[in-house]
Amino acid sequence: MSTQCIKPAVSMAEIKPELEGLRRRGLLRSALTLGALTMLTGCDLSTHSGVDAALEAMLRFDDRAQAALFSRKRLAETYPASAITRPFRFNAYYAEWQVRLVPDNWVLNVGGLVADKRPWTLQALMALPQQGQITRHICIEGWSQIGQWSGVPLSVFLRRVGADTSARYVYFKCFDGYFTSIDMASALQPQTILALDFEEKPLAPQWGAPLRLRIPTKLGFKSAKNLEAIEVTNKYLGGYWENQGYDWFAGV
Repeated sequence: MSTQCIKPAVSMAEIKPELEGLRRRGLLRSALTLGALTMLTGCDLSTHSGVDAALEAMLRFDDRAQAALFSRKRLAETYPASAITRPFRFNAYYAEWQVRLVPDNWVLNVGGLVADKRPWTLQALMALPQQGQITRHICIEGWSQIGQWSGVPLSVFLRRVGADTSARYVYFKCFDGYFTSIDMASALQPQTILALDFEEKPLAPQWGAPLRLRIPTKLGFKSAKNLEAIEVTNKYLGGYWENQGYDWFAGV
């Protein structure tokens, strides 16, 4: 099998003791091997040979295992501009010809455990501190590409609206029918952003205009496009793919 690997932000040697401890306590099922976790540490499987078996094991990687491996100090690898993949591959749960256009009078609604529930306009979001990144988008289908995004760090936004950062989850609803949830630790991770730009231009519809989640420490299905609402909650509200059996786990 032909593969191409990047230098992992987190090495297997670094997390092996944690995995073995989880295995001994029965938190990892027997199908989940250290080999199946190579994708999480940055290996791009460039063919589909063996991918299905690896993903089947990885989908059993539950949130307790994620909590043991995740650290806000661990960052996804970043790249120079010369490494950006062009053209970048479109991906969604629908075909590209079904891309949704931005609704008239779009605003980002905020709800749940936050002090300020006023909606946000695009202009107000653009006035917040911005952060750029060139990181790898890893799809659960087994492919990955390097892209360039910039936007508001989610941690900055949550604190600006007075979110209860001791809450367990942040839920994202999209106007294209998609939705997903992430744990609060992942929301506060410094590379998690509300992206406004792709390749230094405002997001086009196929990239999730006008606002999307970009979370490089997780697989691509967590980086929800076309955001219309954010809710801070202690209840796990699931997600489009999660409700069909895709457990959520770290993607570094």
